[in-house]
Amino acid sequence: MPNETRTDATAALRNPLAYIAARWTPDPRTVRRAALTALVMSVVIVVTGGAVRLTGSGLGCPTWPKCTDDSITNTAEMGMHGVIEFGNRLLTYVLCAAVGWAIIAARSQKPWRRGLTRLGWIQFWIVMGNAVLGGIVVLVGLNPYTVALHFLLSSALIAVATAMWQRTREGDGAPRPLVGKPVLQLVWVLVVVTGLLIAVGTVVTGAGPHAGDSSDVHRMPVDWEGVSKLHAVLAWIVVALTFALWFVLKAVDAPKGPLARTRDLFLVLLAQGVIGYVQYFTDLPEILVGAHMLGSCLVWIATLRVLLALRERPGPTVGLPEPSAEKVPTRA
Repeated sequence: MPNETRTDATAALRNPLAYIAARWTPDPRTVRRAALTALVMSVVIVVTGGAVRLTGSGLGCPTWPKCTDDSITNTAEMGMHGVIEFGNRLLTYVLCAAVGWAIIAARSQKPWRRGLTRLGWIQFWIVMGNAVLGGIVVLVGLNPYTVALHFLLSSALIAVATAMWQRTREGDGAPRPLVGKPVLQLVWVLVVVTGLLIAVGTVVTGAGPHAGDSSDVHRMPVDWEGVSKLHAVLAWIVVALTFALWFVLKAVDAPKGPLARTRDLFLVLLAQGVIGYVQYFTDLPEILVGAHMLGSCLVWIATLRVLLALRERPGPTVGLPEPSAEKVPTRA
């Protein structure tokens, strides 16, 4: 008996994921919820990061990895700015826990889906990289270029989390397109322009009045009015592409999935556009800027869901309905 206990402990230390997987088989819905939790937390960390900036708390903890040279946590003397900045740092651990749960659930599913587990690990390493980059942002005094990169890396995290969430609803067969190549090309143009829209949005932020901890923080040396208009033009292009895509999908009698995802994207874009124009003409109130950051995440997720809806992956996924009625349950 002691030898068996020692063997189990050794196995758990050598490969804890395999040890857990050998003793737990999660329901497919549990795996899906774990992936969704990781996605939600990747959005939450962006929104709370925006709150840090908008409340002027970017240097609430003036150093990293400690909050001060003498304290790991914030102190009473640092006031509310210290609480907000340190609270956002703590949420990184919650995000890590969510991603860890997604990895464990994917690894424990039977049969083991290596591709799904790999998407979880990619999220983990992006989180680790962004945590280090967040420290660099503080150490360089909220340089706007590092702040922009910090946000873009968070967008990459959201993209991978969205892909993992979608994969939990599919099988593991080779992807089969549901639309023709011209439609797929149109959607890829939509994805690229949306990515460019988000990137230009970081420049708007880096050049504008809410770019850092205070008005003393360095801004990007570009014309804020000009880059804001470019951002608006790109937004209208994304709206036009989405509108055109919906009509094309109707014309080719596409399945309901792609049509529904395109409709969702169009509605999110309309809401985001309203927020964008209102904040522009009301001198950028903090609450609307924060809502616009949330909207940016939702637009990105909705765009990626359109792309992912254009194909299906056959193969049995126990306990979950097949993504489309036309699916043939064969394994590639």
